[in-house]
Amino acid sequence: MAAQKGKDLLLKLDDGSGAYVAVAGLRARQIAFNSEAVDVTSAESIGRWRELLAGAAVRKAAVSGAGVFRDEPADMLVRQTLFDDLIRNWQVIVPSFGVIQGPFHIAALDYRGDHAGEVTFDLALESAGPLVFTAI
Repeated sequence: MAAQKGKDLLLKLDDGSGAYVAVAGLRARQIAFNSEAVDVTSAESIGRWRELLAGAAVRKAAVSGAGVFRDEPADMLVRQTLFDDLIRNWQVIVPSFGVIQGPFHIAALDYRGDHAGEVTFDLALESAGPLVFTAI
């Protein structure tokens, strides 16, 4: 895979009708996939080496970003999703790679502003169910 421009990664939110809308101009973003192993080590484990249970790991994904909301309705949609404690479907589009889609919970939404600049935000999402990857 060739190098890609970070600004091309796009974050979209299901507006509740099944339509996905781009919600923000993200200036920094990150996607992390994790797999939490299930430890089944016991007093009978050979040499007391840790043993893990294959196929039982808890998988999760986290998406974080910082930037400027696209417009007031996008800000309101994300903020209301947080206030209503909704789990909504999101799309994370990575050009020349694929689309990660599925339910996410908004773990954090922080606003900040500088004296001589625009209001910006930090957003953190955590997966809340199975995710689907579709290659582009």
